[in-house]
Amino acid sequence: MANIQSKTLQDLEFPTVLQQVAARCNTEFGKQIALEIVPFASEDEIRSSLGKTSEYLSSFISDNRIPNHGFDPILSELRLLKIENTTLELQGFKRIATICDSIVTHKKFFTKFKEYYPLLHASAALLESNTEIPELINGVIDRFGEVKDNASEALLRIRRQMNHVRGNISQSFGSALATYNSSDYLDDIRESVVENRRVLAVKSMYRRKVKGTVMGTSKTGSIVYIEPEAALKYSRELNNLEFEEKEELQRILKQLTDQIRPFRALLSEYQDYLAQIDVAAAKAKHAQDINALLPKLNDSNRLYLRDAYHPLLFLNNKLKNEKTYPQTIELHDENRIIVISGPNAGGKSITLKTIGLLQVMLQSGMLIPVHERSEVCFFDKILTDIGDNQSIENHLSTYSYRLKNMNQFLKRCNNRTLFLIDEFGTGSDPELGGALAEAFLEVFYERGSYGVITTHYANLKALANELPYMSNANMLFDGRTLEPTFQLVLGQAGSSFTFEVAQKNGIPYSLINKAKKKIERGKVRFDATIAKLQKERSKMAQTGSRLQEEETKAREEAARLEKLNAKIKSKLENYQELYDHDQRMIQLGNKVNVAADKYFQDNKKRPLISELLRLVETENSKRKKKTANQAKAERAKKAQVAQDVQKEVKVIREKKRVAKKRAVQKEKNKPKPVFKIDDRVRMSDGKAVGTIDKLEKGKAVVNYGMFTTNVSVDQLELVERKK
Repeated sequence: MANIQSKTLQDLEFPTVLQQVAARCNTEFGKQIALEIVPFASEDEIRSSLGKTSEYLSSFISDNRIPNHGFDPILSELRLLKIENTTLELQGFKRIATICDSIVTHKKFFTKFKEYYPLLHASAALLESNTEIPELINGVIDRFGEVKDNASEALLRIRRQMNHVRGNISQSFGSALATYNSSDYLDDIRESVVENRRVLAVKSMYRRKVKGTVMGTSKTGSIVYIEPEAALKYSRELNNLEFEEKEELQRILKQLTDQIRPFRALLSEYQDYLAQIDVAAAKAKHAQDINALLPKLNDSNRLYLRDAYHPLLFLNNKLKNEKTYPQTIELHDENRIIVISGPNAGGKSITLKTIGLLQVMLQSGMLIPVHERSEVCFFDKILTDIGDNQSIENHLSTYSYRLKNMNQFLKRCNNRTLFLIDEFGTGSDPELGGALAEAFLEVFYERGSYGVITTHYANLKALANELPYMSNANMLFDGRTLEPTFQLVLGQAGSSFTFEVAQKNGIPYSLINKAKKKIERGKVRFDATIAKLQKERSKMAQTGSRLQEEETKAREEAARLEKLNAKIKSKLENYQELYDHDQRMIQLGNKVNVAADKYFQDNKKRPLISELLRLVETENSKRKKKTANQAKAERAKKAQVAQDVQKEVKVIREKKRVAKKRAVQKEKNKPKPVFKIDDRVRMSDGKAVGTIDKLEKGKAVVNYGMFTTNVSVDQLELVERKK
């Protein structure tokens, strides 16, 4: 999909961003990959990479932090495994084992938390599990990176013999040391080590008195280092055993290398996976530092960057504690090309670079510093012409170089292209260059390309005003102070403030006045009018925005209150109806109770039945005859009201339960007091206050005056410290 040239990436300072990402990698291999990042070729790859980076970023604020992925590269080991009859070094095996362990840890973690990290889980799930490699290595090499004694029977035998011989050497050397020391043949230091052997420090005058082999002398020659004859034969035996050990170690490591060789491709996959995780983590750290996020992705060719920051400028200003001004810009089918005008040093080029750099970062799987309501799409080609492109090597002027660049634009641009051109058409005669620039812009427009250009040419501003899918924009400038506000406003061309800026920079007023007379009066008035309109538009935009915001808030509040009022009214009616029904039932129950009491007194059935019939007829006279459906509906309504009441009661109870649980948790999280004898305390679930008489192993004897009790200190609350 993507066809973005290296020149575009250089123009937008993308390599600098990659250096910042690489600096956040944990591994050298990851840094190398990060520095080689280029925009992805397909949308699926972009979405996958963005998703992984976003998931990793979310892990920074999650309790389920992704495990460490650090590793030492095994590139040289993989090259050796490719060649037959080669042997890896001890550290190489440890590096391989570490990588295998990291893979097992990652696979387990992402399987457990696949709901939180679906894309990272899918990536880890593709790897084949292997426990054989670490088992083979750990069976031979210990955690200190040394070959184990029991790696083979021969090695175990050799090392036991070596330990026995070392013991003999130590014993015989100690005997010689004691003998010659008593004869006063030795120097004050008595002994030393030469060529990894213990030697006697013999005074030079007694060198012939000591039997053994001379291993060297001191710098002054006053001391001769001699290995005693008794230890010498054991040293030779030890040398032979060390040679045998070396040969056996070589055989063991060669055998282990041959066992691991078939897994070379799998180990290469493991290393690549961990390197990619390292890069994803570095992208996430970079995103965290620039307050970046994943905006909404769309397929409708809509690019809406709200409060977008230039990432390099943002980090630079962050270090200096300076403010960075965000920009908001939108490109879509109905507004494909934007022509930005306004004075120099107003922020036009930064706006252009911000759009381009954020798009390139996004298509390289990196999150961007924009508002969460932003929307982005993808482009097949991104073409840029930014900065002074004078080519000394090819003897091309700036204008010639830019014309060659425009020729490339004309060959490559289509409706899936984003072009960004700074100071469009400059470098030649203003009228002729402007006319040619206008012709280029019409071609880009006809091909349906999307783009942003900056210019001072009035004819390009006019063209943007005439064509329906193109619009003007300007960088706001304070006409009074002549300071830039770094705010992009769509819909209106900007004044260049040429003479005002010249006056601010100290050019004599008489000279400026003379220049004004040299140009058409209409042009000056037109530019001044644009500047005035720009100021008025800025004031109106601020007022309109504020009023619209207030109106929206008022409308939302009114709708909310109306909805709330209707809901409360409906609930009150239902509750009143329920209350009236309950009162009627209570009254009827009282009447029945009176009749029952009378019957209890006189035991006469006829008056009782007569009274009950009268009550039933009275009640029935109040009721209206209803159809079966009406009766069913009324019963359902009453049941619903009762259900609603129960639900609300349940919600209130749940809130109380949660509040109680939080209070208990808060109480648990409080630091436990250290109790002392005579402290006044009470049980956490009681009210009686007692005094601690005795403390022992987490238990306390509490005296309540009338009695004492033995309780755990965890169940006690401190009321008052002993005085």
